[in-house]
Amino acid sequence: MASPASVGGHPIHPMIIPFPIALWAFSLIADVIYLWRGNPVWRDWIAFYTLLGGIIGAALAAVFGIIDWLSIKDRAVKKVADWHARLNVIALLVFAASFYLRTTGGSRMIGGSYTIPLLLSVLGVILITISGYLGGELVFRYGVAVNPQHDTGAEATGKARVA
Repeated sequence: MASPASVGGHPIHPMIIPFPIALWAFSLIADVIYLWRGNPVWRDWIAFYTLLGGIIGAALAAVFGIIDWLSIKDRAVKKVADWHARLNVIALLVFAASFYLRTTGGSRMIGGSYTIPLLLSVLGVILITISGYLGGELVFRYGVAVNPQHDTGAEATGKARVA
Protein backbone atom coordinates (compact mmCIF):
# COMPACT_ATOMS: atom_id res chain seq x y z
CA MET A 1 0.00 0.00 0.00
CA ALA A 2 1.67 3.21 -1.15
CA SER A 3 1.52 6.20 1.16
CA PRO A 4 -0.76 9.05 0.14
CA ALA A 5 1.72 11.39 1.87
CA SER A 6 4.80 10.97 -0.27
CA VAL A 7 7.34 12.88 -2.28
CA GLY A 8 8.55 11.28 -5.49
CA GLY A 9 7.06 7.96 -4.40
CA HIS A 10 8.87 8.04 -1.03
CA PRO A 11 6.65 8.14 2.08
CA ILE A 12 7.23 11.24 4.21
CA HIS A 13 6.40 9.81 7.66
CA PRO A 14 9.20 7.20 7.62
CA MET A 15 11.62 9.83 6.31
CA ILE A 16 10.93 12.19 9.22
CA ILE A 17 10.63 9.88 12.23
CA PRO A 18 14.36 9.12 12.65
CA PHE A 19 14.92 12.74 13.71
CA PRO A 20 12.70 12.87 16.81
CA ILE A 21 13.76 9.35 17.77
CA ALA A 22 17.45 10.27 17.58
CA LEU A 23 16.95 13.63 19.30
CA TRP A 24 14.99 12.11 22.17
CA ALA A 25 17.47 9.27 22.61
CA PHE A 26 20.38 11.71 22.56
CA SER A 27 18.58 13.93 25.07
CA LEU A 28 18.50 10.97 27.46
CA ILE A 29 22.17 10.27 26.75
CA ALA A 30 22.96 13.92 27.53
CA ASP A 31 21.06 13.54 30.82
CA VAL A 32 23.16 10.51 31.70
CA ILE A 33 26.37 12.34 30.77
CA TYR A 34 25.28 15.21 33.01
CA LEU A 35 24.72 12.80 35.90
CA TRP A 36 28.11 11.19 35.25
CA ARG A 37 30.20 14.32 34.66
CA GLY A 38 28.20 17.03 36.46
CA ASN A 39 28.65 19.61 33.70
CA PRO A 40 25.34 21.58 33.52
CA VAL A 41 25.82 22.26 29.79
CA TRP A 42 24.70 18.68 29.15
CA ARG A 43 21.49 19.21 31.13
CA ASP A 44 20.67 22.86 30.49
CA TRP A 45 21.55 23.12 26.82
CA ILE A 46 22.12 19.82 25.08
CA ALA A 47 19.43 17.67 26.73
CA PHE A 48 16.99 20.60 26.84
CA TYR A 49 17.24 21.58 23.17
CA THR A 50 17.44 18.06 21.76
CA LEU A 51 14.28 17.30 23.74
CA LEU A 52 12.61 20.37 22.19
CA GLY A 53 13.80 19.41 18.69
CA GLY A 54 12.38 15.92 19.16
CA ILE A 55 9.00 17.34 20.22
CA ILE A 56 8.84 19.60 17.15
CA GLY A 57 9.96 16.79 14.83
CA ALA A 58 7.46 14.32 16.30
CA ALA A 59 4.60 16.79 15.91
CA LEU A 60 5.54 17.22 12.24
CA ALA A 61 5.90 13.45 11.70
CA ALA A 62 2.49 12.94 13.32
CA VAL A 63 0.80 14.99 10.60
CA PHE A 64 2.06 12.61 7.90
CA GLY A 65 1.46 9.58 10.13
CA ILE A 66 -2.21 10.57 10.45
CA ILE A 67 -2.48 10.81 6.66
CA ASP A 68 -1.05 7.28 6.34
CA TRP A 69 -3.28 6.04 9.18
CA LEU A 70 -6.40 7.34 7.43
CA SER A 71 -5.53 5.32 4.32
CA ILE A 72 -5.44 1.95 6.14
CA LYS A 73 -8.50 -0.18 5.35
CA ASP A 74 -7.59 -3.61 6.79
CA ARG A 75 -8.94 -4.00 10.34
CA ALA A 76 -6.00 -6.07 11.64
CA VAL A 77 -3.50 -3.54 10.29
CA LYS A 78 -5.58 -0.66 11.66
CA LYS A 79 -5.45 -2.25 15.12
CA VAL A 80 -1.63 -2.28 15.06
CA ALA A 81 -1.60 1.26 13.67
CA ASP A 82 -3.94 2.40 16.46
CA TRP A 83 -1.52 1.12 19.12
CA HIS A 84 1.42 2.66 17.27
CA ALA A 85 -0.40 6.01 17.24
CA ARG A 86 -1.52 5.79 20.88
CA LEU A 87 1.98 5.05 22.11
CA ASN A 88 3.39 7.90 20.02
CA VAL A 89 0.87 10.39 21.40
CA ILE A 90 1.59 9.25 24.96
CA ALA A 91 5.34 9.47 24.31
CA LEU A 92 4.97 12.97 22.87
CA LEU A 93 3.04 14.05 25.98
CA VAL A 94 5.63 12.43 28.26
CA PHE A 95 8.49 14.19 26.49
CA ALA A 96 6.55 17.48 26.52
CA ALA A 97 6.07 17.11 30.29
CA SER A 98 9.77 16.34 30.72
CA PHE A 99 10.60 19.44 28.69
CA TYR A 100 8.21 21.66 30.63
CA LEU A 101 9.54 20.48 33.99
CA ARG A 102 13.01 21.57 32.85
CA THR A 103 11.84 25.15 32.22
CA THR A 104 11.95 27.80 34.94
CA GLY A 105 8.20 27.64 35.53
CA GLY A 106 8.02 23.87 35.41
CA SER A 107 10.98 23.28 37.70
CA ARG A 108 9.25 25.33 40.42
CA MET A 109 6.43 22.77 40.38
CA ILE A 110 8.84 20.01 41.37
CA GLY A 111 11.12 22.03 43.62
CA GLY A 112 13.95 22.12 41.09
CA SER A 113 14.40 18.34 41.21
CA TYR A 114 15.89 16.70 38.14
CA THR A 115 14.61 13.22 38.96
CA ILE A 116 11.11 13.49 37.48
CA PRO A 117 12.17 14.98 34.11
CA LEU A 118 14.87 12.31 33.84
CA LEU A 119 12.44 9.48 34.65
CA LEU A 120 9.95 10.89 32.14
CA SER A 121 12.65 10.80 29.46
CA VAL A 122 13.43 7.17 30.30
CA LEU A 123 9.72 6.33 30.07
CA GLY A 124 9.47 8.20 26.77
CA VAL A 125 12.38 6.29 25.25
CA ILE A 126 10.78 3.01 26.34
CA LEU A 127 7.50 4.07 24.73
CA ILE A 128 9.09 5.07 21.41
CA THR A 129 11.02 1.82 21.35
CA ILE A 130 7.80 -0.19 21.60
CA SER A 131 6.05 2.11 19.16
CA GLY A 132 8.97 1.85 16.75
CA TYR A 133 8.66 -1.92 16.83
CA LEU A 134 4.97 -1.58 15.93
CA GLY A 135 5.87 0.87 13.16
CA GLY A 136 8.28 -1.72 11.81
CA GLU A 137 5.49 -4.30 11.88
CA LEU A 138 3.28 -1.94 9.88
CA VAL A 139 5.93 -1.43 7.22
CA PHE A 140 7.70 -4.78 7.02
CA ARG A 141 4.88 -7.21 7.80
CA TYR A 142 1.85 -5.37 6.43
CA GLY A 143 3.46 -3.16 3.77
CA VAL A 144 1.97 0.11 5.01
CA ALA A 145 3.40 3.08 3.07
CA VAL A 146 5.40 0.72 0.83
CA ASN A 147 5.02 0.26 -2.91
CA PRO A 148 4.90 -3.42 -3.89
CA GLN A 149 7.98 -4.73 -5.73
CA HIS A 150 7.24 -6.15 -9.18
CA ASP A 151 10.51 -5.57 -11.01
CA THR A 152 12.86 -8.42 -10.08
CA GLY A 153 11.10 -11.57 -11.17
CA ALA A 154 12.50 -13.19 -8.01
CA GLU A 155 8.99 -13.80 -6.65
CA ALA A 156 8.23 -16.36 -9.32
CA THR A 157 11.46 -18.35 -9.00
CA GLY A 158 12.17 -17.80 -5.32
CA LYS A 159 15.70 -16.74 -6.21
CA ALA A 160 17.22 -13.32 -5.79
CA ARG A 161 18.47 -11.62 -8.91
CA VAL A 162 22.21 -10.89 -8.94
CA ALA A 163 23.27 -7.65 -10.60
